[in-house]
Amino acid sequence: MKEVKQVIIDELLERINESPFLLVAEYGGMTVPQFEDLRKQLKEVGAKFQVAKNTFVRKAATSAEYPEGLSEYLTGQTAVVTGESDVCSAAKVLKTFSKASGKPEIRGGVLDGELLDEAKVKALADLPPMEILQATLLGVLNQPAQRMVTVINEPGSALARVLQAKSDQG
Repeated sequence: MKEVKQVIIDELLERINESPFLLVAEYGGMTVPQFEDLRKQLKEVGAKFQVAKNTFVRKAATSAEYPEGLSEYLTGQTAVVTGESDVCSAAKVLKTFSKASGKPEIRGGVLDGELLDEAKVKALADLPPMEILQATLLGVLNQPAQRMVTVINEPGSALARVLQAKSDQG
């Protein structure tokens, strides 16, 4: 039996190590259809919702060198969310689903080795999608270059307008 537990812990540790984040939620009171719906929604954003025994999550988190404070979120009926990359999308799905059905209750999590409380996870959920943030950043980075091109081109443009005006006058 001890070997089976170790296999479960090792699988959980592997998922934790492959994911840049770990979100913890209390799933008590959820129905099977709700569970399946939430799993489907999370899968669409590249995340996975997995029920795990608290002691197994503690052992895996300790092995992954996660912050000590994570243990305070591991009480009751716990499920963890891990994903491929975008923590904001996963947090948004959890928050939206929780708001609509009352479950699961977001407890906290870890992002890049930093402990997150419930408020921080919900703040991540309120951020725009990654594509929009990248587009905004690109726009901010391009703006000075566009201004510089305009300033550099302006003397030549002004000269061309003056010459065109002289040409039109005869």
